Amino acid sequence: MQENNEKDELIEALKRCEAVKFGQFTLASGKTSKYYVDIKKAISDPVTLKKISDIASARIDLSKTNRIGGVALGGVPLATAVSLKTEIPLLLIRKDAKAYGTGGRFVGDLEEGDKVILIEDVTTSGGSVLEAINLLRDFGATVDEVITVVDREEGAEANLWNENVTLNPLVKASDLLKEE
Repeated sequence: MQENNEKDELIEALKRCEAVKFGQFTLASGKTSKYYVDIKKAISDPVTLKKISDIASARIDLSKTNRIGGVALGGVPLATAVSLKTEIPLLLIRKDAKAYGTGGRFVGDLEEGDKVILIEDVTTSGGSVLEAINLLRDFGATVDEVITVVDREEGAEANLWNENVTLNPLVKASDLLKEE
């Protein structure tokens, strides 16, 4: 019952900060949608970001995680907030390696055998988070769970499941849409 209350409170917070918009939208994939989740509204609103962090942090098994990962850009403030709440070290995953400085795709310490839980903003097919998972696994880390704020329910869960990764959505698209 507490999970349902948390979900309802999060939906209300997302709507209150205007992160959920209804109308006709073209997504990055080129598809059209009758709703859009502008997660940048949520991550720039401290009340909503704290709510997301509190709910996500409560779902993490602290004994099985030693890195909180976030994929640039949307996952970075979310993972940072969860890292602060749980006191688990933060790991940021760049979309591309830097061509200067120390280079690389990771910001933060990562060691072979580390258990990383990824925090994602919105999942659709799961493509960008799967790329990060493969990168982390190639390095020798373990990734078996992704927490996402909103799952658009367009294949991410199945695609992640096929890679032995559980998708743990705080809110599903069907939850957002039934409220309208």
